[in-house]
Amino acid sequence: MKKESKQARGARNKNHGNILNSPKTKWMGEVDEIQKKDSKFEEFKESKFGYRALIKTLQTYRIKHNCQTIEDFIKRWAPPIENNTSNYISRVCKEMQVPSVYIPDINDQATMVAFAAAISIVENGDRPIMKDIIEGWRLL
Repeated sequence: MKKESKQARGARNKNHGNILNSPKTKWMGEVDEIQKKDSKFEEFKESKFGYRALIKTLQTYRIKHNCQTIEDFIKRWAPPIENNTSNYISRVCKEMQVPSVYIPDINDQATMVAFAAAISIVENGDRPIMKDIIEGWRLL
């Protein structure tokens, strides 16, 4: 087992998608503000809450921002200003075994669990615990 200090930031924060901290959003299972150690990224009490937030954010991208394809989602999730977005898209598509023009069904558990897992891999550099992602889906 990895020591906490060696874990990727997203894993340490139980925020496997590295969702930015926002005072406007109060997430289910979010660590209380006074207990937070990371001023940039959200922190969650358990990974399932972080995955719920990741999936909920992706669903919101479709509903509010009309993201259709994997490419659309990742361009919003990991904008080129601070990321190598084309590599990010390629890696997510490789993990999901879909083309960048694939249109995910945001209401399908298997699709969204796979999408969240792929993002987690890119963000943290290792394989996620699928049980945590499924638990996050069930909390929606």
